Amino acid sequence: MDSKDYIKRRIILLIVITLISIPVFFLGIQYLGKAAPTKANLVVNTRKITSPLFYNWQALAQGGEEQGVRMLGNVVPQLRDLSPRYIRLDHIYDYYNVVNRDASGRVAVNFNELDATVCDIYAAGAKPFFALGYMPLVLSSDGTLVGRPNNWDEWSQVVQKTIEHYSGSSTVLCNGTVQGDQLADIYYEVWNEPDLESFGKWSLYGGDKDYKTLYSYSALGAARAKNTRLFSLGGPGITAAYRNWFQVFLRWANENKVRVDFLSWHHYTKNPDDFTDDVENINSWIPQEAYGRFSALPKIITEWGYDSEPNAIADTNVGAAYTIASARNLIDQKLKLAFSFEVKDGPSPRWGILTHTGEKKPRYEALKFMNLLKGYRLQIDGEGSFVRAIGSTSPEKIVVIVVNYDKDGRNNELVPVTFSNLSQGTYDMTVTYLGGVQAQNNNLRVTGTTLSKNILLSPNQVAAIELIKK
Repeated sequence: MDSKDYIKRRIILLIVITLISIPVFFLGIQYLGKAAPTKANLVVNTRKITSPLFYNWQALAQGGEEQGVRMLGNVVPQLRDLSPRYIRLDHIYDYYNVVNRDASGRVAVNFNELDATVCDIYAAGAKPFFALGYMPLVLSSDGTLVGRPNNWDEWSQVVQKTIEHYSGSSTVLCNGTVQGDQLADIYYEVWNEPDLESFGKWSLYGGDKDYKTLYSYSALGAARAKNTRLFSLGGPGITAAYRNWFQVFLRWANENKVRVDFLSWHHYTKNPDDFTDDVENINSWIPQEAYGRFSALPKIITEWGYDSEPNAIADTNVGAAYTIASARNLIDQKLKLAFSFEVKDGPSPRWGILTHTGEKKPRYEALKFMNLLKGYRLQIDGEGSFVRAIGSTSPEKIVVIVVNYDKDGRNNELVPVTFSNLSQGTYDMTVTYLGGVQAQNNNLRVTGTTLSKNILLSPNQVAAIELIKK
């Protein structure tokens, strides 16, 4: 064989081998990455308190599913069992026939229909959180619910009357059962998702529909409200935490001395870990030296969930496990409130934690499970790729909620859970799985400082461990 032919064939062979090896190499790296998740080995330090719990998951949002219907009327007992602190209402002006004109053409308000739903919120043990919108048709310049008003002062009047009604010092609601301090600390959020096309596509940079104008006239209405208890006005309630929205909005508010009491946005994601960055990002975007007091404003996610579009997965155990894993991270963020969307389906299945007729879905049970946590948060080490945990301590008991969130439904795991720094004595331990299965271990003797238990978790299973010293 000619030496040149031999060399040529060797080069071709090396090229072929290289072309085959490169994708095989990267596939192997990818496979190894997926094949070796970190298994959990949880250690609960029963003497190490990391923070208050905040209870920010005790907040629910209801969207506009049915106009002219008392949406929450048939689910008050179910809501009461969740111990909500606030329930957010959207569509308050267009779904409850609030704004009209009198015989002389002046703006007239009637809160009777909205009052009925607000009273359902109070009956559930919560307070209302209002999204101020949408544009009353009798005010709208283009005849739509998302247009600007013909007269901005009329919009300001509507906001003023809303605040005076629901935060008024002399207001009495719900047949006299709601008054006084119950009307304090109500929230008013200026619009809902103003950046979204379907809700008006409001701008930050001037033009016919500038959100800053919408907000300034809302703030003017709030300033004109007389004889009110303490309330909060804020926004912008955008579809996600966008840097430009917070920077431009707050720079303008700072320069013009406009009232802003809280910052709000929405967040939908299938990955609970995405909830760990919002507050950190916002704090970096609006440093105190440039934005003054606005950098320390309470931060509120006014809608959160698995998918911004209706998704049947959210009604499964995947959705329940997702809710627990996400709520854990929302507590980490020290959010003032985080509103799970939404309370109840319309006539067709939607985002509800309850069906249209009030049946409880797995996400409802997950939020109720979170209420087992009491007191202060405990330090837990040893979480894994899929298994996360959150624990609490109170004078009554120690509680640890463990979740195996895997949207692909593959990860089975036997999770060692060790309670460290226990005082010596006898303990009762109860393990309750989401769905009601329970195991009891009584009279567990601790002679040292630790107590261990293995918890078997199938994909998207949740378990609560309650430890009580006798």
